[in-house]
Amino acid sequence: MGKNKLQRYSENKTLENVLEHTDFKNQEPPAGTWSETVFGNQFPITLELACGKGEYTINLAKRFKNRNFVGVDIKGDRIWKGAKRAFREHLTNVRFLRCYIDHLDQFFGKSEIHEIWITFPDPFLKKSDAKKRLTSPKFLDIYRRVARPDALVHLKTDSEPLFRYTQSVIREQRLTVDEKIEDVYTDGFRDGGPLAIQTYYEKKHLEDQRTIRYIRFLLNSVESL
Repeated sequence: MGKNKLQRYSENKTLENVLEHTDFKNQEPPAGTWSETVFGNQFPITLELACGKGEYTINLAKRFKNRNFVGVDIKGDRIWKGAKRAFREHLTNVRFLRCYIDHLDQFFGKSEIHEIWITFPDPFLKKSDAKKRLTSPKFLDIYRRVARPDALVHLKTDSEPLFRYTQSVIREQRLTVDEKIEDVYTDGFRDGGPLAIQTYYEKKHLEDQRTIRYIRFLLNSVESL
């Protein structure tokens, strides 16, 4: 690991807006108490999964002051960048959690999460890696352990295979699609809305003339609500 990464990992331990899975070896994580003990308010909580540098987390927080946002990633050096930016921009409704996404239910309580964003995740294109996809049935089950019954999941991706795969999972689980956009920049683009947020990688994808797709769906079937 490079010197800069080591410094960032070390500094993360001192940042008030960063929580790490290693912080809870000798104490209980704030599962079920994020509003009271972490944010100090009762605003709804949104997760950005595999948040990287937290670009979406931060920009959503700037647009929606009456919501709380938690960027989740295992890469501490990336989280450091987002956390430092959130401090510079005086964003009190942003936190970052360094943990594995399949351990979410260790850090959040039942029905604690109102909404989930997944932006440009690794599509894991090999068939043998399908369970690693963040919209796979395995991960949707994990999200259900921490999210409200009426929670929405947003997927924004440049990967057509992941987009089609996600739709197949939605059909198989009889979930409701709230919105689907095959090409964000030619079909339904909203200037200034959440879909207008561009990450570093999205800008690269657009330079490569890739199509950006978006789908928003209910995490649970209508019958189970």
